[in-house]
Amino acid sequence: MEAAGQSGAAMAAAAAEEEEYEAVLCVKPAVHVYRLPPRASNRGYRAAEWQLEQPAWSGRMRVTARGSVAFIKLEDKNTGELFAQAPVEQFPGIAVESVTDSSRYFVIRVEDGNGRRAFLGVGFVDRGDAFDFNVALQDHFKWVKQQSELARQAENPEQGPKLDLGFKEGQTIKLNIANVKKKEGAAGATRARPVAPGGLSLLPPPPGGKPPSGERPSSLSNPTQLPGTPITDSLLSWPQPTAAPSASSSDVWGDFAKASGSASSQTNTGWVQF
Repeated sequence: MEAAGQSGAAMAAAAAEEEEYEAVLCVKPAVHVYRLPPRASNRGYRAAEWQLEQPAWSGRMRVTARGSVAFIKLEDKNTGELFAQAPVEQFPGIAVESVTDSSRYFVIRVEDGNGRRAFLGVGFVDRGDAFDFNVALQDHFKWVKQQSELARQAENPEQGPKLDLGFKEGQTIKLNIANVKKKEGAAGATRARPVAPGGLSLLPPPPGGKPPSGERPSSLSNPTQLPGTPITDSLLSWPQPTAAPSASSSDVWGDFAKASGSASSQTNTGWVQF
């Protein structure tokens, strides 16, 4: 309970300090103040009835804000002495009214701090200054409205608007994925080539298939003519390998044993030397 009381006191002190802080909304160096004639009817004010060539006072205007209340201060342009002040608790409202015949003139309600009030006419020399004055008050009270809504939502979070991300009945979603096309019959991935020992890739076999293991291609005795390669007599006269003589395994090894001693001195005349 004690901690809660301390936190509440701290928040109250912070709020009081925020209310004491005075922010400057805009400053205009040249304004004129006019005495208002008695109103003949309930129609709006008209600046043409104020004797605009004879202002009652001239100086600068400074618009400030303390908390949610804005203050229109008319000050001496040299000394900064306060001439009149108009507190504004709501805009648009009775504290600041526009005239019906010009955008450069307004009627403000000033107070002296003792409960006495009076209405004065205020006119800007430049039309842009009048626009800035109007926008400054609008922005301030827009901020006040947002702060009050946030405070109300913080007190009652269940009453705040809820974000609904669900699909409504019959609602669909469409995805447009561009530049994504697939070829018909594509395998989706290239076939890896076989790799021989040592890291060398091997070419794939020809379309006709490879011969069975242990079997060599047919003899060159019946050469096949390749496209663009004519078979001439010079190619046919090339020495062709002869078939090995048929003999038993013992005769072969016997001949090999006999020939082992004289292999270095004999020359096979049946083969062409390169």
